[in-house]
Amino acid sequence: MKSKSIKTAFTLMLMSSMLIAGCGGGNNNKNVINTPADNGAKNTGNNAADDTAMDTSPFTISFFGGDASPNWNKMQDDVGKVITEKTGVTINAEFDVGSGGGDQKIPMMAASEDVPDLIFAKGNLSILVDAGLVIDLTDLIDKYAPNLKKVYGDNMNRLKYSLDDQSIYQIPTNMGVGQQSFDATGGFEIQHRVLKELGYPEVKTLADYEKVLKDYVALHPETDGQPTIPLTLNADDWKIMITVTNPAFTTTGAPDDGEYYVDPETYEAKLHYKRPEEKEYFRWLNGMYAQGLLDKDAFVQKDDQYKAKVASGRVLGLISQEWEYSDGENALKAAGKDEYTYAHFPVTLSEEYKDHSFMSTGIDGYGLAITTAAKDPVRIIKWLDWMSSDEGQVLRSWGVEGKHYTVNADGKREVPAEISNRKANDAANFAKETGIGQYLIFGARYGDGVKDSTDNYYTATFPEEIVAAYSEAEKESLKGYNATTWKDLFPKEDEFPVKDTGALYNMPVPTDGQYQVIFNKTRDIVRKRIPEAILSKPADFDKVYDAFLVELDKAGAQDMEKEFTELVKKRVSLWTGKDL
Repeated sequence: MKSKSIKTAFTLMLMSSMLIAGCGGGNNNKNVINTPADNGAKNTGNNAADDTAMDTSPFTISFFGGDASPNWNKMQDDVGKVITEKTGVTINAEFDVGSGGGDQKIPMMAASEDVPDLIFAKGNLSILVDAGLVIDLTDLIDKYAPNLKKVYGDNMNRLKYSLDDQSIYQIPTNMGVGQQSFDATGGFEIQHRVLKELGYPEVKTLADYEKVLKDYVALHPETDGQPTIPLTLNADDWKIMITVTNPAFTTTGAPDDGEYYVDPETYEAKLHYKRPEEKEYFRWLNGMYAQGLLDKDAFVQKDDQYKAKVASGRVLGLISQEWEYSDGENALKAAGKDEYTYAHFPVTLSEEYKDHSFMSTGIDGYGLAITTAAKDPVRIIKWLDWMSSDEGQVLRSWGVEGKHYTVNADGKREVPAEISNRKANDAANFAKETGIGQYLIFGARYGDGVKDSTDNYYTATFPEEIVAAYSEAEKESLKGYNATTWKDLFPKEDEFPVKDTGALYNMPVPTDGQYQVIFNKTRDIVRKRIPEAILSKPADFDKVYDAFLVELDKAGAQDMEKEFTELVKKRVSLWTGKDL
């Protein structure tokens, strides 16, 4: 493992090279964010021209992304070609496959010290930081990246790594600044054909959801000659969190803090499975399995098998996020089976709870880090800054003017009907050919609902475009619930305060020592015992679940929780100035 002194020495060397390089060389919506006009790559801010001017000669950036990217086309798509034409940059990319999340690849990189120039490490940034393999971006951003500073604005403090190490090791790029979600893409899903036949029944609680699936499978035990599956889950590797364990806190009125529940007043943390109400959620899944309503193979199937079941059209219900099952749903759309795709509902244990899906975390997310392997970090940060300019943001989200959108006489960007149709019904091929949406992580960006200096939205995701992209089956279901979008059924952002703790699943934690040992033990216990409790006989559920909680504490959970609590308090102190 590299020492802190090596990392500091590298930073000093970098600062010296930066000095040499330096010598040689709107209208707002209800997301009130001021975005002055962007002047393009040749003059992207108030710094001297020789600092911000961008070299456009051919330049290759090696990259690893912790997420799979099945539609990546090696920059031979429309957007990629324009990026290379404008900046000279080609990305030599490797992405994790399946549901890996970089959890295996990145520790191997750290051990071998063999890293690419640029990396999207997801939850594994701390491993690279502790190994001394990523550089502090603070001075690079200050000197060469006016667009990055403009986008993050007053949130720059949130980019700092920790109270004890206030370096900026990554720029958060998996979320947009000022994001206003116009639609819900998660929750509890039910096929449109089910809702239509049952007369658009009320779906608010677990009991409601269960009744819908039970009633429909009784009427249609087979789908296209195969057994109908009322509900399936994806428990393959880390995706068990998305479809199995995370819904335990969303159904019981808690926000997403990863594996923890954090008291919003005291900041005391505990593994969220210890909340009594969550035990009742898993008891419900246990009952679903006992009744034959939960897929018997839910805990042994692989990710591709799960998606194949969704694509077959015989799965009535899911508990997930659209991105997690979209490959299967896109296959249904491509086959013209829109009635087999899914509606979204904010289902809770009972009506006393409120779904916190739209509670804002503020600026905090996974992002890009430049590694010590990068031979020209100045060129990379300038490229990321161009990608963060108005021109770069519009290109990444809207595509190429004249090909994927037009600008009308009033200066408004419009997406032709055939493009909207392809986005909705041929998503995979469309993404691969056009590159729209494939480069969102390569730079800072404003979120949905934020307008630029031309009074256009930065992104092509806004109410009118969302509704235009809905299939007739989806529109019919929404009409059945007196809604325009699925978000209309969910509690809204303004019903919750912005979290001063941010997205705690993204908070840096120790990568060595006792914390990581305990975390790995408790993670393994969760992934073994939660399925065991769900698959147990209902009469044995309490015994199995209670033994699971005892096992967590025997593994050291309480010590880990105390350490996490202190980290949370330090984060809040760093971001808010509170003395905790």
